[in-house]
Amino acid sequence: MTVAQSLVEYLREHKLRLTTAESCTAGLIVTLLAEVPGSGSLIESGYVVYSPEAKQRLLGVSPRTIDTFNLTSRQVAEEMALGALHDADANVAVATTGILGPDDMDGIPAGTVCFAWAFDINGRRALFSRRERFFGNRNQVQRYASEHALMQLRHFHQRALAGEYS
Repeated sequence: MTVAQSLVEYLREHKLRLTTAESCTAGLIVTLLAEVPGSGSLIESGYVVYSPEAKQRLLGVSPRTIDTFNLTSRQVAEEMALGALHDADANVAVATTGILGPDDMDGIPAGTVCFAWAFDINGRRALFSRRERFFGNRNQVQRYASEHALMQLRHFHQRALAGEYS
């Protein structure tokens, strides 16, 4: 069973409907899920937002957050996830922003990806974020990051259900 197949079952079992806010993964998270038969009712939307302007306009990311922390930061990923969750008819959002490579950018090593997972549980928002580094070529890093985002969703959902909210 693939990561996506397992997650589709989990989403269905827990009545979760997903939206994504993807920068460096460029829609691959939604694509991986959409490849699983029967996943359509569990995917609400997917935003692909590369530029700072798109992150601001479509997801409400603050220019100050970008200026203070950089585009590849947990803080930007968090605002992306919360913006997607706010705009969508969904109860879980996953966001990614990072540097696929091959070159480092703005002092950030290639392969660095920041993630955020946001949940709406009984009217309360739970938000989790992480910064990871993956190794490989651009396509490999993109794939690893997309699969990581899916694999960690269950873990953070369980933490949210346990009452952890940050």
